[in-house]
Amino acid sequence: MQTVETLNEGLKRAYTLTITAKDIDAKVDAEVKRVAPQVKMPGFRPGKVPANLVRKMHGEALAQDALNSAIQQGIQELVADKKLRPAMQPSVELADGYEAGKDAEIKVALEVLPEVPAPAIDGLKLERLTVPVADAAIDEQIGKFAAGQKGWDDAGGKAAEQGDLVTVDFVGKTADGVAFEGGTGTDMGVEIGSGRLIPGFEDQLVGVKAGEEKQIAVTFPTDYQAKELAGQPATFDLVIKSVKTAGDTKIDDDMAKNLGLESLEQLRGLIKGQIEQEHNGLTRTHMKRKLLDQLASDHDFEVPPSMVEAEFSQIWAQLEHEATHEADPAKAREEMESERDDYRKIAERRVRLGLLLSEIGQANGVEVTAQEMNRLIAQAAQQYGPEDRQRFIQYVQAEPMAAAQLRAPLYEDKVVDFLFGKAEVTDRETTREELEAAIESEDGFATGTHVHNHDHDHDHDHDHAGHDHGHDHAHDEPVTDAKPRAAKKKPVAKDDNAGAEAEPAAEAAPKKPRAKKAAAPVEAETQVVESSPEAAEQAEGTEAADAAPAKKPRAKKPKAEG
Repeated sequence: MQTVETLNEGLKRAYTLTITAKDIDAKVDAEVKRVAPQVKMPGFRPGKVPANLVRKMHGEALAQDALNSAIQQGIQELVADKKLRPAMQPSVELADGYEAGKDAEIKVALEVLPEVPAPAIDGLKLERLTVPVADAAIDEQIGKFAAGQKGWDDAGGKAAEQGDLVTVDFVGKTADGVAFEGGTGTDMGVEIGSGRLIPGFEDQLVGVKAGEEKQIAVTFPTDYQAKELAGQPATFDLVIKSVKTAGDTKIDDDMAKNLGLESLEQLRGLIKGQIEQEHNGLTRTHMKRKLLDQLASDHDFEVPPSMVEAEFSQIWAQLEHEATHEADPAKAREEMESERDDYRKIAERRVRLGLLLSEIGQANGVEVTAQEMNRLIAQAAQQYGPEDRQRFIQYVQAEPMAAAQLRAPLYEDKVVDFLFGKAEVTDRETTREELEAAIESEDGFATGTHVHNHDHDHDHDHDHAGHDHGHDHAHDEPVTDAKPRAAKKKPVAKDDNAGAEAEPAAEAAPKKPRAKKAAAPVEAETQVVESSPEAAEQAEGTEAADAAPAKKPRAKKPKAEG
């Protein structure tokens, strides 16, 4: 094989490889010998078909396979001989005019990884903002539990008021009087003033009494999940089954026991632990961003345009998805377009930080162990049904890119932890509000990276009982995630598994603490409270994983948590 370099400019390389007809023909001969024992032909015993007949029967296919094999081998030799580190998959093109029996001229173009300068990690200084858990915060959460545990007493013929629980049977109809799919139900409990249902529904229940029938008129929101109902007027025929008033819940050991705990003191301890974990997550997010800011400001080197383009494409695809959930998608896209250059700079920063963190990790022996990798695969496999989990594990084990995607966030966190250990850290006590404000004021979207470790569609099935499908849950996900969060005035990521009801965070039921261990917050995420039990029962979201051809199983439908 002959190799001629045709481009060496910055990180771009191009070569012309000439694979001789003799080499290709030798591979054909080797392939004929390999397959001949399996070829069956009338008049010959199995395995006794002459090689010349095998070549005559299958020569064209064998020649194509031989050429492909020769090209792959040629590229591997090129990368090894030139000591290249490809940033992305090389572009390979067979020159025009190739004919069987002639030399093959192959054009190869690629971008190589830059030589990352020795990272400056000495002298890092970080401030760790800590938030003590105040008794008032614990009391507030316990108060929410008490509110969620409140009992209901029969109103005794009294007309319903704000805060009362009204149980209804309902039939929803469009403006022309036709009942619509998902608009019929029985024994639905509605707490007036909870904000669970679409605007106007709950308010029209004020004044009803048990045994009455009532028709109410509403208009579905323009961004309602069911497109055929969005913005449309509708009526609901109601039968009022009961009206109940809220009873006070006493905050004592009995309330804690109703939650499956032993005492009120245990409940307070679990809530304190949960809040501490939330605060620790916020503290780490802030420190991590400050660390990445320092690294970005201290290091500047050329990055492969192809990697930047791939990163930008992922960012842009996510923003376009988010725009579809905005009240005015066209305006959101227009704003995106006006900031396209900013997002491309963000993509470049991400790639540079990813390469830098990878270099730091490799230079300092940071690695993800086989045991840790097996645990990651096992955790990821849980999103699939039992029958598909083994297929998923086999897929990850066979696909290096899939394994790299699972490994990257953990690898990055381990590099970040290493850098935290190297930095001079000073502690400063603050409030949760000030810490959240500090995080919000920073461009967290821009700090995202992918660690480049060179070891080289939603559909929803909801009932439409007047539930408002509001999507107002902002995400601030791990920086290795390919789905960034928008910062400042950019479109905000929505909760893809939003429940059927819109429930303001301030009024949502708090997370029920576990008796053994409180759930740890996801890295760089604020704690998300669960919706009410009614909300969870009304919605079922679907999160399907992209399927690889004949290998990767589809994800099992999980229950939406609101």
